[in-house]
Amino acid sequence: MAGPVARSRFAVVGGGIAGVTCAEKLAAEFPSEDIILMTASPVIKAVTNFKQVSKTLEEFDVEEQPSSLLEKRYPNIRVIQFGVKQLKSDEHKICTEDGKEYVYEKLCLCAGAKPKLIVEGNPYVLGIRDTDSAQAFQKNLAQAERIVVVGNGGIALELVYEIQGCEVIWAIKDRAIGNTFFDVGAAEFLIPKLTAGSQETPIECKRTKYTVEGSEEGSRAASDKLGSALGPDWHEGLHLKGTKEFSHKVHIEILCEVKKIHLQQEFIQLQRPSLAFPKGEKNVEPDAVLWPVYVELTNGKIYGCNFIVSATGVVPNVEPFLDGNNFAVAEDGGLKVDKHMHTSLPDVYAAGDICTAAWEPSPVWHQMRLWSQARQMGWYAAKCMAADALGESIDMDFSFELFAHVTKFFNYKVVVLGKYNAQGLGSDHELMLRCTKGHEYVKVVMQNGRMMGAVLIGETDLEETFENLILNQMDLSAYGEDLLNPDIDIEDYFD
Repeated sequence: MAGPVARSRFAVVGGGIAGVTCAEKLAAEFPSEDIILMTASPVIKAVTNFKQVSKTLEEFDVEEQPSSLLEKRYPNIRVIQFGVKQLKSDEHKICTEDGKEYVYEKLCLCAGAKPKLIVEGNPYVLGIRDTDSAQAFQKNLAQAERIVVVGNGGIALELVYEIQGCEVIWAIKDRAIGNTFFDVGAAEFLIPKLTAGSQETPIECKRTKYTVEGSEEGSRAASDKLGSALGPDWHEGLHLKGTKEFSHKVHIEILCEVKKIHLQQEFIQLQRPSLAFPKGEKNVEPDAVLWPVYVELTNGKIYGCNFIVSATGVVPNVEPFLDGNNFAVAEDGGLKVDKHMHTSLPDVYAAGDICTAAWEPSPVWHQMRLWSQARQMGWYAAKCMAADALGESIDMDFSFELFAHVTKFFNYKVVVLGKYNAQGLGSDHELMLRCTKGHEYVKVVMQNGRMMGAVLIGETDLEETFENLILNQMDLSAYGEDLLNPDIDIEDYFD
C-alpha cells in the first residue's frame, strides 16, 4: 500500500550548496508556489557572507544550519528530511525512504558526490569529504603518531598543512603537490610552509556546526550516510593535533599510488621490512615499531601507520536515481547536463557535483567539482527551470564564460583563472612566471599572444586585470616579458 501523494511544481533533491541555492532561487522567483527540498541530513549548507570579488570571482562562507532556518527565511520551502529511495521519472514521481511519494512538475537533482575510497570497508581507511568524516578524523588523530595521506587535491593539501604533532607520509601520484590546482613551480613555492615551524594562529572559524548527536537522527546519520561536502575553511575549528610534541613532520612520496594495504597480521606474514620515518631525505632505516596497519606503495616502499586518509577525490552520487531511468551518464559517472542544466530525461535537471557539463564549453572554462561551481550551477539551474516553466528563453549564465576560483592554501590567498594549468592546450602554449619567495607567485599561460589562464598566490591584486585580459582575448605579444614586470603597473595599461 503506497503512502499519501504530495504534489508540487518544483522539487529539489540535496541539502548541499547546489540544492539549497537552487531551492532558494526558485522560492524567490515563485513566492506563491511550494518548493520541496529533500535531504537525508538534518542540516543543510547555506551560503553566507557572499561577496562578488570581480566579474567572475566570488567569495563566500559555507555554514551548516538546521533546515528550520531555511524554512524561516523562505516560508514556501518545505524541507523533507528523508533520503530518496527511487525516482520514477516517467510518472514524475519521487519516493522517499519513509514510503511517501511526491509528484513534481520539474525536478532538480543536486545529490552531490561521495568520497572515492582507495579501499572500501577497511576500518583503518578514512575518506574525508564532509564534516562528519572530518570529526571522525579528529578523534583518530588525537591518538595517532603517524598517518599516511593519499591524494593530491585541495583537501589533502589543507590536511597535510594543518596536522601537527604527527608524522605524515604523503603519497601522491604526481610529480608535485597540489596537482589539481598547481604546477611544479607553485608547489615549490608552497613547500617551505610545510617544513616551517609552528604556524600563525589560525583565525577563528566562521562556520558553526550543529551536532545531531543524541537524537535518533544522530545515530541514523552515522558515517554511512552522505554528509555535504566540506567548506573552504573546514579545518579551522578542528583541533588537528597528534600525540607528538613537534609541529610539522611531512615526508612526500611522489609518483606512486597505494598498491596494497596490509593489516598487522598480514604484514607479519609478509616477512618484509617496513621503513622508519626518513631522517633527512634518506629513508633506508627499517622500522622497529609494530603498527596497526601498513601501506605498500607502487614504488616498493612499505610504511606502517595508525591509519590512512583517503583524499582521492569524489564520485558523483547517482546511485539512487539510475534504477528504472534511462539517464545519459558521463565517463566520470556524473549525469550529463546540457547548457540549460537539463539531464537527458524530460523535466529533470541536475546541478553541482552530481552532474557533468556536456555542452561545448567556453575555451577558458572547465568543470571542477568545487563549492563555487556548485553555487553557480544551483542558481543557474533554478533560472532555467523558471524560464522553462514560464515558456521563456534564457542565455547561458556569465559565470560559465571563465573558470575562476579563489581559495586559501597554507594561509596564502590563491586565485586560479581560465586554463590555469594549460588544460587541453597541448604543447602549443608558453608560461610566464614571477615569484618572490615567501611572498607571491604569479604564473600566466599564454597562447598565440593571448592570455588563457593564470595562477596567483599571495596578495597580488592582479586578478581583475588578468580576468579582463583572459575574457577579452586581447593580443599581448607587444608587451612580451613586461607583462609580469613588477615595476610596471599593468593595470594602468588595461583600464
